[in-house]
Order: sequence, then structure tokens, then C-alpha cells
Amino acid sequence: MDKLKFPEGFLWGTATSSYQVEGGIGPVRSLAHAKGASPEGLGEAASNGIENDWSEAARAGRVPAAGRACDHYNRYEGDFDIAKSLGQNAHRFSIEWARVEPEEGRFDENAVGHYRKVLQALRERGLEPFVTLWHFTLPIWFAKMGGFENKKAPFYFAKYCEYVVGRLAASAEATASQGGAGVKFWITLNEPMVYVGQGYGSGIWPPLKKDFIKLLRVVDNLITSHNIAYQKIKALLPNSQVGIAADQVDYHHNNNPLSFLQSRFMDWFRNRRFLSRTSKCRDFIGVNYYRPIIYYGKLNLEKTDMSWDIYPKGIYNVLARLKRYRKPVYITENGIADATDARRAKFIRDHLYWVNRAIHDGIDVRGYFYWSLLDNFEWAHGLGPRFGLVEMNYETMERKIRSSAYEYKRICESNSL
Repeated sequence: MDKLKFPEGFLWGTATSSYQVEGGIGPVRSLAHAKGASPEGLGEAASNGIENDWSEAARAGRVPAAGRACDHYNRYEGDFDIAKSLGQNAHRFSIEWARVEPEEGRFDENAVGHYRKVLQALRERGLEPFVTLWHFTLPIWFAKMGGFENKKAPFYFAKYCEYVVGRLAASAEATASQGGAGVKFWITLNEPMVYVGQGYGSGIWPPLKKDFIKLLRVVDNLITSHNIAYQKIKALLPNSQVGIAADQVDYHHNNNPLSFLQSRFMDWFRNRRFLSRTSKCRDFIGVNYYRPIIYYGKLNLEKTDMSWDIYPKGIYNVLARLKRYRKPVYITENGIADATDARRAKFIRDHLYWVNRAIHDGIDVRGYFYWSLLDNFEWAHGLGPRFGLVEMNYETMERKIRSSAYEYKRICESNSL
């Protein structure tokens, strides 16, 4: 078969998020507890004094705790060495708001200094950084004033973003062409519609509510938060590229009229509404794609360890719908929970086939980030699901590269399938 080439300069990477890999925030419980979502075995939990809304809920036994997670906060250089050895040329990570602003208006320069070192480590290894400024967790002080329910939330969020970007841009490594601190790409928000769905719809994430009115208010405040933060970042760094990482679901329906209406409504509400209302404040679109959803029917597909349907063509479908926005697209997350590593290589190949088709059909896709570099803390599911190209031993912190990672390496290095 002929190789399917990707455009010159295509970015190949992996993604992580702070609370899911860093460790050292909030309670450190037993490994057995961390693996599940049950509240047993809390006891007297150790902590280094840094807390966020998730760790506070974990301390109360309402959600599992990340604990040490992957100890990536201390081991990031070795983890980036692995990413580099696997042929990658980019990496997406997030900054923990609670570390940077542990109290309202009090910013911790040591925390910013740590992330400056993270950026330097990425640059030294030739990995293009994509910096996410918010990936779900909130500082305690912000959560206590209502988080994104508060009408002043966009002000607080934009102030945090302006500080972080400004301080990183002021570093010795900053250049105008790179947008500051060697960063060209900034992501304000990760999966805002997932956050509201889990936190205010199903109520299994902090703030652990089931309130549709508040859900709508939070969506609107997140839209405003992004738009104001975008303007602040562009004022500081006009040459930077600013976007969001939007979870995109491929919705399906059967011949039932209710199924049709429900799928169309959800496509508008979850996929398109947020993007449409931020269209003037976005330089690119980040796409997180994992699965399809069908109403009142089944697709009879193979499933992941989390019982999510595997439907590679869905990534083409959601990309095709984004063509209307006329913005560059980066696949900022796409991955599979697969503890045995039996399906991951095929999962990556099959999805990239459809990404390549989308590019061939005129969609401006410029990069792909597999989720995730490491096995990590998967929110309400604890440390159980295994998404990583690199297998984690949470007791010893040993990293072991999975065979699927080498398949992905061949794709990255050849820039082709």
C-alpha cells in the first residue's frame, strides 16, 4: 500500500494534565484507595499543603484522590526524554491554577518558576509546547466563591491567565516570534462542556451538583472567561496562537424522530454552541475526540476498557463539521483505555487514517496529540484506566514503554501511515 503522508511540519505529540500526573496536591491515600472511587481508607492523609477543589472533595471521601499520581512534577525531564525518544516533536501539558494562585491575588513565583523550567526542558528536547491554562481543577478560594458560577469568575480567570502568560513571557528564553517563554500555542480551557456535564449534570465531579440552571450559567461564564482571557493574552503576545481544547462527540440517531431531535440538539449544545460563541476570539481549534454516542440504538462496535465505543470514522465526521469555522485544527486529545495494549496501536492507526482523509478533503489539521504519554489519574475512575503509551507502576513509579508506543514512533518519524 502507498504511504499516507501528512503535511510538512505536522506536529506529533502526547498530552498530559497537571492534577492527573504531577502528584503532591491534597491528600495522599493508600494505593488501594486511589485505584477506585470508594471513600474507604482515608485515615490521616499526608499533604504538602497545596489543595484544589478536587483534592478537597477527595479529602472528604467524595471522589478518589490522585495522591502521588505519576510524580511528574519531579520527574518531568525523564518523561520528556521518553517522549523525545519516541519520535515526538510536540507536547501538551497544563498549569495548575491552585499552585500559581493559592490565595486570591497572591501569586507564587516559585510555582511559575517551576513551569518555566518545564518549558525550558521541552525546548531543549525540541518539543513544541502547547500550554493549557485550565484543565478542570480550581483553587480552593475560587471554588468557595462559587467557581465559574460566580458572575465575576471571568475576571478572576482572566487575571490568572494574564499573570501566568505575562510572567512566562518575561523569562529569559522568551522571543517575540515564539510568543513568549518559547510558547506559541496557548489553550485557555480544556473540555468546558465535559466539565459542566460531569460537575453539574451527572454531579460526579466537583462541585458535585445536579443543577441544569447552574450548568447553563457556568457554560456562559466559561465562554466569557475564554473570550476575555484571549484578549488579554493577545494584548501581551500578539504573535501567539490562542484556542481551546473542545471535546467533540460524533452523535448518531436512528429512524426514531426523538432520536433524531436529541442527537441534533446535543450536537448543537455540546459541540457547536461554545465554538460559535468564541469564534471571534480563537486562532485555532483543539479537538478532543474519543467516541460516538447514538440515541436509542447501538453501533455494535468494539469497546475500550471504559466501555466506550471505538469508532475511528467519528474523528473524520467531527473534523468535517469544523470546516465551517475556517481555523487551523489540532487534535489535542485522542486515546484509548487499554490495559493489555492489545488495541492501542490499531486504534491510533485507524484514527490517523481518518485524520489523513480529513486533511485530503480540505480540513486544515496541523497536529495530533495522543492521550496520554503516561498512565494517569482518570478523575472519578481513579488510577484504574490505562491510557498511556507508557505503563506506570504506581508503587515504584517505574515507567515502561508499551509496544504500541513504538508503532506511534514509526508514524511520527516517517510523518506518514
